[in-house]
Amino acid sequence: MKKGSKTFCYFSIMNSQTKFGVDVIIDNANNYKGLKIALLCNQVSVTANGIHSRLALQQSGLSLVKLFAPEHGFDTKGVDGAFINHQIDELTGLPIVSLYSNKLMPSEEDLFDVDIVLVDLPDIGSRFYTYLWTMSYILESCEKYDKRVIILDRPNPMAHNIDLAEGPILNQQCASFIGRFPIPVTHQCTFGELARYFKATIYPNTHLEVIKMENWDRLSNCGYSFFPTSPAIQHRETTYTYAGACLFEGLNINEGRGSEYPFSQFGAPWIDAEILYQEIKKQKIGNAQVQIVKYTPSISLYAEQVCHGLRIIPNQPSTFQSFSYFLKVIKIINKLFPNKLQERNYYTNVNPEGKNHLDLLIGIPNAFDLLKEGNINPKLEDKDWKNIISPYLLY
Repeated sequence: MKKGSKTFCYFSIMNSQTKFGVDVIIDNANNYKGLKIALLCNQVSVTANGIHSRLALQQSGLSLVKLFAPEHGFDTKGVDGAFINHQIDELTGLPIVSLYSNKLMPSEEDLFDVDIVLVDLPDIGSRFYTYLWTMSYILESCEKYDKRVIILDRPNPMAHNIDLAEGPILNQQCASFIGRFPIPVTHQCTFGELARYFKATIYPNTHLEVIKMENWDRLSNCGYSFFPTSPAIQHRETTYTYAGACLFEGLNINEGRGSEYPFSQFGAPWIDAEILYQEIKKQKIGNAQVQIVKYTPSISLYAEQVCHGLRIIPNQPSTFQSFSYFLKVIKIINKLFPNKLQERNYYTNVNPEGKNHLDLLIGIPNAFDLLKEGNINPKLEDKDWKNIISPYLLY
């Protein structure tokens, strides 16, 4: 496996090494021996010591019968939104059932020879990062076919405080595979916590168990290594700008894909980067360094065309609220360059016509008109999320 970047920390005191849910279940492997197990994972699903979960589980004496894989495939290299085929794992010989193919959830046949489904997936803490919704489909399928599901919990790398959650709670009119249920854009939770919430509100008959991490603290969020979770998320730093910069997917602005800094920089041939830079400095819209950039993306919008734009580097990533920040940037762009900003279709396996992508990202109808005028409120009142999610928090 490609070695990941070392954990960075914005606090002076480092935590002791975090034990992931997979490490904890291995410590208690005798409780699960003799059961036939399916594992939802990708290549970033590793133990605290860097051993891939499927191998570590097998070495502990557990019986894996198949693997499930989310968007980007087991190897995490699939192009964003691209159909992923079923495969065979070369190391173990296990079948890998793609849940980003002609199906998004396991079928009855997929679960026929399974007693338990283990979910051991990384996340980056934004509602529209699809691994979360693959987890939700596992809950749905296991409830439907009366199978046990166990979440092997992992850190949310951009989580630091539930109070920092932002973005509209999803309007169910805009439900899709990039947002199925009413949660905010950045939720500040782990998969285990969200699974508990989904069981309570959506899947009450699911046989759910959550294996908690050990030595993980939400506020400091240190003590583990970060590995690239998909082609555009190669560094933990990217998770702190992704939630806001991803809005460019629904606009005629390149979101940095095909460049060295996806979701950290953005641009378009029609943007005057100097004018935009000066206006952002003048308005002092957030605690971030801003750099003028010129780049030529190799893929995505404006591939092989010169784009002019900015790179955004948060000064304090752990408290940076990127959704709020980029809402302000987009409003400024629309004001500076009248009639240039347009909505774009974004084509994926789950949205082949690419329509209404911006509505689906932000989670509200008519998002483009509201976005241009700066009429989307990124703030959440306590009753909208903190009070709702608090009964299900584990850390």
